[in-house]
Amino acid sequence: MGLFDSLMGRREPARPNLDALFALPGCAITLDVELDFRPTGTGSVAFRAPEGRAFADVEADVRALLDADAGPPVELVQDSFGFTWLVVRTEPPDLSSVVTDLHAVNSSLVNAGFGPQLLCSLVPFRDPTGREIALVYLYKQGTFYPFAPVSGSEQKRDNVLELRLRDMLTRELPLEPDLQRWLAVWEAPGL
Repeated sequence: MGLFDSLMGRREPARPNLDALFALPGCAITLDVELDFRPTGTGSVAFRAPEGRAFADVEADVRALLDADAGPPVELVQDSFGFTWLVVRTEPPDLSSVVTDLHAVNSSLVNAGFGPQLLCSLVPFRDPTGREIALVYLYKQGTFYPFAPVSGSEQKRDNVLELRLRDMLTRELPLEPDLQRWLAVWEAPGL
């Protein structure tokens, strides 16, 4: 940041801290105790896949890395907005493994120079009634936000639950303060 940027009121964007993902297992305890939400054993990373051989090589390396443990294969899904979602699953649900895999995907893409293509990482939770929520990590902001779709409803969110989750997790995660950045991730793979 230069003097001119400071005078014009421009700020340097927040640097993503991928290690923040490792706080999710601690949050899982809070979600379980307070609201009876448990990890589903699934997680996903959304990115805009650029064209070219270099990205194809990185994608192949990431898949080989994650598939090496003889677990379920990594799934690639294209959404209607043109984003690619890499979905990891564990059975039985193991949030620590999911977080480690998501961190590996994000780190591999960043180290290969594809950090600007990363959008978010998503980790879903479910309560005994089948209601789902997700904690979404915004890569470019370095923050999380809760997403709580209303079950059985077409594209409605439980805003009260989202705000309750924000208040509950504020000491455990770097939460996104700007509610306008709390984007709906309808039909996100893994949710």
